Amino acid sequence: PPGTMAQQVPDMSKMSQTEKDAMMAQVFANATTEMEYRVELFNKMVSGCHEKCIDKKYKDGDLNVGENSCVDRCTSKYWQCVGIVGQMLGAADAAAAQTGR
Repeated sequence: PPGTMAQQVPDMSKMSQTEKDAMMAQVFANATTEMEYRVELFNKMVSGCHEKCIDKKYKDGDLNVGENSCVDRCTSKYWQCVGIVGQMLGAADAAAAQTGR
């Protein structure tokens, strides 16, 4: 089907070593950017949920039941929102690719 990953991957057997090296460098750069993005998302989630759910005066070494429940809900909602935004951006990218932008 159109737009599948198999159609987007160039045939490396027809590439020069310089082209292969450039492609691999780009793949590595993209993976690095993706990892930085994921770390940033995780850190924002931890910071936001900690601010919202954890009492500022630490009384115990462990989370209490209310804090634990709040953290569970907060992290779940955070990743659900990230997923929705990702789907919306993916759909927008696909629509832009179809119109030739």
